[in-house]
Amino acid sequence: DVIVYLRNIGYKVFIVTNQTVVARGIVTEEELNESLEKFKSLLSGQNPDARVEHIYYCPHHPNADVAEYRRKCDCRKPKPGMILRAAAEYAIDLKASYMVGDRISDIVAGYLSGCSTVLCMTGRHTEKMIETDIEIPDVKPDFSINDIKDLKSVIS
Repeated sequence: DVIVYLRNIGYKVFIVTNQTVVARGIVTEEELNESLEKFKSLLSGQNPDARVEHIYYCPHHPNADVAEYRRKCDCRKPKPGMILRAAAEYAIDLKASYMVGDRISDIVAGYLSGCSTVLCMTGRHTEKMIETDIEIPDVKPDFSINDIKDLKSVIS
């Protein structure tokens, strides 16, 4: 319902996600892509208008078990690479955009890309920062919500 709401008021919806399960060798990229397609099908099964424009994922980790994914990249949150890529590919005005997430790494990525930020306090928001090679700015979310449904009161 939240995705449909956002689309109806003119926003494009993207997912940007770190997927270290690939770097750890738990799933292949092909298996991950199959799972993401199933996820999109589940969304559209609940509501045909609940579509995301694109799902960007980072399969890398600096200490990956799978050598081909062992690297320091620009796409792994808290770095803003996936957001910047979406902005370039879809002509997104990041200053008029929101990054919504449940971890501080999401908030940092949004801040570094110039988005307004929304922290969804699911419990993961208290977890320590994920491993990164960038200096983390002292940043607070622009908004905090307790449930994703509360996003409607932030973005209108």
